[in-house]
Amino acid sequence: KEINLEKTLGSYGREILSLVYAHCLDYKSINKMEDWFSRTDLNFILDLKDLTESQLLKALDSINGDNIEELQKNIFAEVKSNLNLKGSGVVYDVTNTYLYGKKCELGKEGHDKQNIKGRPLIQIGLAVTKDEGIPIFHKTFSGNISDSRTMHDILTTIDDYEIKNGFLIYDRGITSSKNVKEAKEKGWATICGLPSNDKLKVITKQNCDKNSLITISNRVKINKSVFYIFESEYKLGETDGTLLVCHNDQKEKDLRESRYDEILNAKELLASGHEIKEGLQVYFNKNKRINKVAIAEAEEFDGFSYIFSTKKLPKEKVLELYFQDKDIVEKAFQSLKGVVGLRPIRHWLYNRVTAHVFICYLSYLMLTLLKLKITKLKISPVEALQELSTVYKVYLKDKKKNFELSKTVVLNKKQEKILNLINKKLLKECSG
Repeated sequence: KEINLEKTLGSYGREILSLVYAHCLDYKSINKMEDWFSRTDLNFILDLKDLTESQLLKALDSINGDNIEELQKNIFAEVKSNLNLKGSGVVYDVTNTYLYGKKCELGKEGHDKQNIKGRPLIQIGLAVTKDEGIPIFHKTFSGNISDSRTMHDILTTIDDYEIKNGFLIYDRGITSSKNVKEAKEKGWATICGLPSNDKLKVITKQNCDKNSLITISNRVKINKSVFYIFESEYKLGETDGTLLVCHNDQKEKDLRESRYDEILNAKELLASGHEIKEGLQVYFNKNKRINKVAIAEAEEFDGFSYIFSTKKLPKEKVLELYFQDKDIVEKAFQSLKGVVGLRPIRHWLYNRVTAHVFICYLSYLMLTLLKLKITKLKISPVEALQELSTVYKVYLKDKKKNFELSKTVVLNKKQEKILNLINKKLLKECSG
């Protein structure tokens, strides 16, 4: 209500909200929504006496590619005004999910982030505010569009949301010299990951002997991870900036032990005449003995990662912005795929697929707004909803005397605290 969402969503606003709330609370497919809805209080809250599958499909069909962007702009404008957001930066990332069946024209084979071949995929780009993690907008792409190619579309969209002169933060899969240059031309400072390549390996070999790199002056701790940093000027395509070569001891050890486990397991499989996992053959010679030279070559760059910044900042600040803020959007995708039921998508009509993703986007927006409200309690929005799940309301109606009465059950202390932080008036209504 505070961000006028029902009004913004138009004539099917209440039906759309019923789907949004269902995704936040207890996701059901559309053909099961009618029964679920009848067992909730949403018919009173949304003033929807009945909710049929036909209504829900009409609501989905009211959301199409032509109006999703306009809806998102209007919604974010309301959120920005309501929360007085400063808009100092954007964190962007891409994920993919798969479709059931192969009828939808959006679904294409591409690089599946779960490394499962043959599934029709769609790509979803999500931009969130750097400081609060509030979703700004999302875009849905065909599954065969690379992560880096989505960035051009995003850069042409950001200006419409009045977020300027900040940082644009994204992962190495999205990075390209063209994207970094375009971002700079539009006034954005970039902090991005770089995929390892021969040029970066040469820099690492020449400057990052571990005996000299691992010193207290090169040490930066971000949350529970410790990095040792080599810093130098660097040119990415035509754009000047700063390169951070980051070494993580723990990551190096984890990669080494994982590799050793796989090699030793593969050795046993080969000895018993079985096939081994693709990619492990390089660690064995023709006699099926372990190739120690190949292992040493593979280990040389374990634990190293690369970050590029177009703005000169202390290395501690660059790492903080990159790792902590990038974690925001990664957790957003975890919520989208898990809590709000993004995966898998069972629709096959183009507009219904994009509408489904839009519903998930709105559900995640609700969760992030709830998170901001209950920050003081140090619990997640999902935990808050679980705590409130035992709250119920009793309705009494005397048809002869035309008398109605409703009463919420007594709240426990934690439930009172949650509702008080969300809205004092709401708490009063539930306690009255």
